[in-house]
Amino acid sequence: MSSRRDPGAPPVRPALRSAKLMALPVAYAGRQAAGAGRRALGRPAHEVNRDIQTRTAEHMFAVLGELKGCAAKLGQLLAVYQLALPRDLAPPYQVALAKLQDSAPVMMPATVRGVLAETFGPQWRELFREFDDRRAAAASIGQVHRGVWHDGREVAVKVMYPGARTAVESDLVQLRRVSILASVLLPGADVKSVTEALCESVRAELDYAGEARNQRAFAAEYRDSAEFRVPEVLEQRGDVLISEWLPGVPVSRIIESGSREQRDRVGELMMRFVLTRWERHGLLYCDPHPGNLRLLPDGRLGVVDFGACAPWPHPGFTEMTVQMCDAIFNGGPAALESAVRTHGFALPGRDFDAAALASALSACGEPVRHERFRLTTRWFRKQVLRVTSPRLNNVMRELTLPPDCTPFVRAGLTMLGTLSQLEAECDYAAELVRSVPELAGVFDTMRRTSSASAQ
Repeated sequence: MSSRRDPGAPPVRPALRSAKLMALPVAYAGRQAAGAGRRALGRPAHEVNRDIQTRTAEHMFAVLGELKGCAAKLGQLLAVYQLALPRDLAPPYQVALAKLQDSAPVMMPATVRGVLAETFGPQWRELFREFDDRRAAAASIGQVHRGVWHDGREVAVKVMYPGARTAVESDLVQLRRVSILASVLLPGADVKSVTEALCESVRAELDYAGEARNQRAFAAEYRDSAEFRVPEVLEQRGDVLISEWLPGVPVSRIIESGSREQRDRVGELMMRFVLTRWERHGLLYCDPHPGNLRLLPDGRLGVVDFGACAPWPHPGFTEMTVQMCDAIFNGGPAALESAVRTHGFALPGRDFDAAALASALSACGEPVRHERFRLTTRWFRKQVLRVTSPRLNNVMRELTLPPDCTPFVRAGLTMLGTLSQLEAECDYAAELVRSVPELAGVFDTMRRTSSASAQ
């Protein structure tokens, strides 16, 4: 039997995966050294720097795309953080990221057929009237094929990459090893606990049975909705998940060329989907990035990929949200320090500059101060830089994240990144009040104070 590996399957040996990841900084150092030589020979510095950035971006996302698993999840996170790059450096990363999202190595048809035969038996084709061996879409740990179910419905067949579990577990080991480096940048954070929460979140996405349960819960909730469409799950076994095919315009295309009306509608509906109706299905949808969203012909928002969902409600989350927002917008530094310590955003005994924190968070809360506000990548870039700045006097370095808040931060950051790319204009305060009615009083007080100050 041939030992030749399917080029679409992720390399699973830990040593090989580690070597590929470690090659990234080594290659970057080599490009820097070569660039210094080209500059010395008279080539313009900006051309050399752009070439280094482009090659590094292409290498980075090519490796992450090949490794898939956690590494590809890292690539998705970089999709948010590339928004914080200066405008003259961001384009190479945007292009390379698009390649990661749209052109990940393809699992060969024979491998796909092998997974389906192992899962459903040698007569698996009898389940379908049609099945397309060509990949229709890629995911971090699997790929999607299009088909027609035996009852005539068009379906999406999601197949996990063979070896994905081993690859992810290897990545989680590496993540735990390197997470200690985060304490250099965030000395006030409980890095170990947050890392474990992230690991559990990623591991949950390997559970297609759990994903099917999540999707069925959302599909039942929105079956008769005039705003949302979640495809029904038709079958789930092992590492295969079969759902109704969802038509529509991918939100990534709307980001590129959509109308102002489309952008605003997608932004508003996406916020509403993530932030509301938790009390009905008990789940938070954590992955609202453009690849998981479609604008349907009837104007509804279609949503796919329910592997990243978290149980809801978080105990005391509403109280925490109201107290933190009230302190940020109405309370001043002393009230904010009290709320931060009460809800575990600073480790016991850890000092921080409450006035600086109040100033930073007030700026981040600008969208809710207006009746309507348009998020932009420029605005989001400023907020990301504010939070991630390595300056020693950056107050964010002294804070931590309660581990059970990790899913909400993931969902919120991904949603903000998508809203900013859409440049969506919405009544953000109204959408927050829709999900947490107790915030109405907080925002009313904020507006009255602002109005009085302006007079």
